[in-house]
Amino acid sequence: MPPITLSIVIPVYYNEANLPETVPELLALEQKIPDTRLELVFVDDGSGDRSLEILREFQRQFPQKLTVVKLSRNFGSMSAILAGMSAARGDCLGVIAADLQDPPELFVEMLAHWRRGVKSIFAVRQDREDPPLSKLFSLLYYRLVRKFALSGYPPGGFDFFLIDRQVAQDVLQIREKNTNLMTLLFWLGYSPTLIPYLRRERRKGKSRWTLSKKLKLFVDTFVSFSFAPIRLLSLLGGLAALTAFFYGLVIVALWAMGKIPVQGWTAMMLAIIFTAGLQMFMLGVLGEYLWRVLDEVRRRPPYVIDEIFPPQPQL
Repeated sequence: MPPITLSIVIPVYYNEANLPETVPELLALEQKIPDTRLELVFVDDGSGDRSLEILREFQRQFPQKLTVVKLSRNFGSMSAILAGMSAARGDCLGVIAADLQDPPELFVEMLAHWRRGVKSIFAVRQDREDPPLSKLFSLLYYRLVRKFALSGYPPGGFDFFLIDRQVAQDVLQIREKNTNLMTLLFWLGYSPTLIPYLRRERRKGKSRWTLSKKLKLFVDTFVSFSFAPIRLLSLLGGLAALTAFFYGLVIVALWAMGKIPVQGWTAMMLAIIFTAGLQMFMLGVLGEYLWRVLDEVRRRPPYVIDEIFPPQPQL
C-alpha cells in the first residue's frame, strides 16, 4: 500500500516566540507515524512580527515538508484555517494551534482512527490549564451551544482535530462566512470520534484571543446555528405587548371609577425608556442577522492569499 499524506494546518498570528519549538515538534511526528508523508501548512494571518520570516527560514531547512501561505491581512483564525485547507494536498487534514497548548503527539491516535475509516476525529478538552475567568466563559459558552444551537456538542469544545479529505472538501464548498468552523464540522455529521485530553498552559508568547474575538465567536455561533435569538425577541415582544394590554385595562378601570390622579412625567418616562430600550435590543439582534445576509450576498471571499510558498520537490 502506498504511503498516505497527512497535512497539518497551523494558523499563525504573532507566534514568533512559539514557532522555534512548534515546527521541530511537528516535524518529529513523522518518526511516529510510519507509511505516512507529513505536510505542514503554516498560514501567516497578517502577523506583524517575525513569524513569516521564521517560517521561511524553516522552509529553507526542510524544503519538502513545509508550505507557507501568506494572507494579505489579518482575516481571523477561522479564515486562516480555511486558507490552509485549500492549499493542503493530504489524504487527511489536521488542524492545531501554533502555541503548543495542544499535544501534537495526539495526531498519532487520531490517524489510527482515520485508518479504520473514521472521517472526523475531534480532540475534546476535558480540562484546561487556563485562568479561572477563561474557564468560566468557556463553560458557559459550550453549555449554551449544547442547549440552544447543537445538541450533543462536546461539552469542552474542540479546535484541535483531524478530518478526511472528503470532509475538508465539504467545508470548502460551503464557503460560509461569519461562522464557527468547529460547529460547522460538528453539524456536518460523519459520526465523529471524540478523544479527551488536557489542554496545556501557554508557555511562550501572548494570546491574541481577545474578549472582542470571543464575543464575535459567541454571536457567530448562535446566529449561524440557532433560531433562539429570534425566538427570544418574539417572546420579549409578546410579553411587552401583554403587559401593555393589562396595564391599559387597569388605566381604563381607574378612569371609569374616577380614580386617575394627575399624571406625572416619571411613569411616562419609565415606560418610554423601557419600550425604547427593548426596541433597540430587538433591532440590534435583527441587525446581526441582516448584516450576515448582506455579507453573504456580496460574495466577498473569506480570505485573500497574498502568496504561497510551496514545498520544493526532492531532486
